[in-house]
Amino acid sequence: MNRRELLSAMGVTGAAMTAGASMARAADSVSARPSPATAGSKPVLAMIAYPGMFPLDLVGPEAVFAGMGTHRVGLVWKTREPVRSTSGLAILPTMTFEDAERAGPIDIVFVPGGTVGTLACMEDPQVLGFLRRHAPTASYVTSVCTGSLVLGAAGLLNGYRATSHWVVRDRLAAFGATPVETRVVEDRNRVTGAGVTAGIDMALTLAARLVGEEHAKALQLNIEYDPDPPFDAGTPQGAGRGVVHHLSKVYAPFIDQVDMVVPRAAAKVLGS
Repeated sequence: MNRRELLSAMGVTGAAMTAGASMARAADSVSARPSPATAGSKPVLAMIAYPGMFPLDLVGPEAVFAGMGTHRVGLVWKTREPVRSTSGLAILPTMTFEDAERAGPIDIVFVPGGTVGTLACMEDPQVLGFLRRHAPTASYVTSVCTGSLVLGAAGLLNGYRATSHWVVRDRLAAFGATPVETRVVEDRNRVTGAGVTAGIDMALTLAARLVGEEHAKALQLNIEYDPDPPFDAGTPQGAGRGVVHHLSKVYAPFIDQVDMVVPRAAAKVLGS
């Protein structure tokens, strides 16, 4: 059984594809990608694909979501033109916001993280409007990394526990959220992941809810997600004071911008 046959057997049919998510799946599906007009009746899992996002924030969870077989996975942006990630990798949106709304009920919304691109989304009326329209009826509202700041700016984390990348996690409190220092936080239908690679953990957690633990385990095995890093440096505690200090200096200009945008965004959603 080849990779395509395996994914098909697991329910990967009609999922939104992107070269960044899986070169093999993208090559197989480019000519067969359905348009909104010809899409099936599956509900939409809308993954916001915006300029300046961290690419792994998006493609890691997409590799899991596409294997569930329960949703039409859409990489959603204002146009279908390629958007550039923080690393320069171009991601091709498969739906516009309007396409997604015409394609069927939007059952799950997902926001990846980034730096200046995330800050732009936090004050983008089209992004915030899309999230606000569909969050009330979505089964799940999700994010990874700094994407939770966008959820906060949309007013979707007030009264919820949530997490984010360690450099901005405490800023979630400005939006009425309770910051939690863990890889994945589930609070009712809000499911948020910490920094970057935690997006895979978040997606597998959600998959277990939607398709069952055994299918989620099969998805994990399919991507051979068995982290065994060469260093214990994936958390501030493990990395040590020197590494944290260095990376904090690297992030300092971004944090300065965060501390300008967050109060403005919070005032709009909390009225303070």
